Amino acid sequence: MAVPGQQSTAADVAVAQRADEDLRSMFGQSSAVYAALAGPDHVVAAANTAFFDAIGGQRALTGVPLARLMPELSGQGFLDLLDRVYRTGEPYTGRDERVLLGTGPDEREAFFDFSYEPRRDADGEVTGIRMIGVETTQVKQAQRLMAEHRALLEQIARQAPLAEVLDGMARCIEQLTPEQVLVSVLLADPDGRHLRHGAAPSLPDFYNAAIDGIATGEGVGSCGTAAHRREPVIVTDIATDPFWDDFRSLADRADLAACWSTPILARDGGLLGTFAMYHRTPRVPGEADLALARVFAGTAALAIERHHSEQARQVAEARAKAANEELARAVRAEQQLRAEAEQRAAAEAELNARLREAAAAQAARPHPERCQLGGSAGCTAPAEVKIADSWGDAAWGCLTHVEEAIISVRSVFIASEELGGLRAYVSR
Repeated sequence: MAVPGQQSTAADVAVAQRADEDLRSMFGQSSAVYAALAGPDHVVAAANTAFFDAIGGQRALTGVPLARLMPELSGQGFLDLLDRVYRTGEPYTGRDERVLLGTGPDEREAFFDFSYEPRRDADGEVTGIRMIGVETTQVKQAQRLMAEHRALLEQIARQAPLAEVLDGMARCIEQLTPEQVLVSVLLADPDGRHLRHGAAPSLPDFYNAAIDGIATGEGVGSCGTAAHRREPVIVTDIATDPFWDDFRSLADRADLAACWSTPILARDGGLLGTFAMYHRTPRVPGEADLALARVFAGTAALAIERHHSEQARQVAEARAKAANEELARAVRAEQQLRAEAEQRAAAEAELNARLREAAAAQAARPHPERCQLGGSAGCTAPAEVKIADSWGDAAWGCLTHVEEAIISVRSVFIASEELGGLRAYVSR
């Protein structure tokens, strides 16, 4: 004869089992993460595909304590939360909780909204925990990227140095994208025929040096081809792609296996450079990857165009400054020439006065012993040469003062000793 209490308990257990089966069925193909944990050791009794995909498909095991299946959880607080829910029977809900999944090179940062719900038996005792969650990593990463994007736009607006903007952009993408990526920005020469290093904080120096100055053209790697075509070039496997024939050994040394390059174009369609995303393993981009490349290629275009505009402004200002300085020099030179002309005119007037005085003095003494051209200071040198001007005035002077008069006074010439100035010369 069946015991009523036992029948009730068996029925309750059956109901609980059916509930778990229903949950597994509901979440089996869902993107939501679901796992049923049993006992105080939180043994993974059941889980859906999304759970195993989140923690790594190679760990798709059941019947194993969660701490053994995911040793990286130790010290992150999640096992302590499970212990508390199991002990108290009180559920727990987390929002945008950060967790590091995997170890070593497979480690990745993830975010989840989740809840821990106690599983109970017919007597109400907690027998395990149901975990239901939704990964919010992509949303979180998108929020971070957009925040960084706004910060980059602010840098561009306040005219931060181009190298600083591009380097910050590259580091931002490398740090925030879920998959490991190495970012490179190359800048086009003014003629658009070559690409120069712009930013690549995580690529080896030897690699950056080797591709600095590569030509743009069909088949010149991902970036040279993208620049030539003015359209994205996706190389998913460098080891087999013909575009990389000339650079394959270089890429192999740098441990690069894939390269997606997007041209950076100005508003008028002119080539500004290329934006490249490198990967350590062969990889095909998703739509989110392509959208990310388009967004940041556009941001790089804005930064580069602003830089070019600033350079053009500085060149124009330098030219204007040089022109102003040249004009100032010309004005100073003209002022100096005018002052020198005035000085020469004054000297000429003074010498003319000396000539007239000398001519008057010669009426009493035709050939003086001393130079008559020394002015108020006088000159004690012998009078050796006679000069005359077109007005008929004549004077005797030393060689030094005669030379000064011939240079400074118009129409002054050396007269013969026999003549008494131009008037005597004309009357002859």
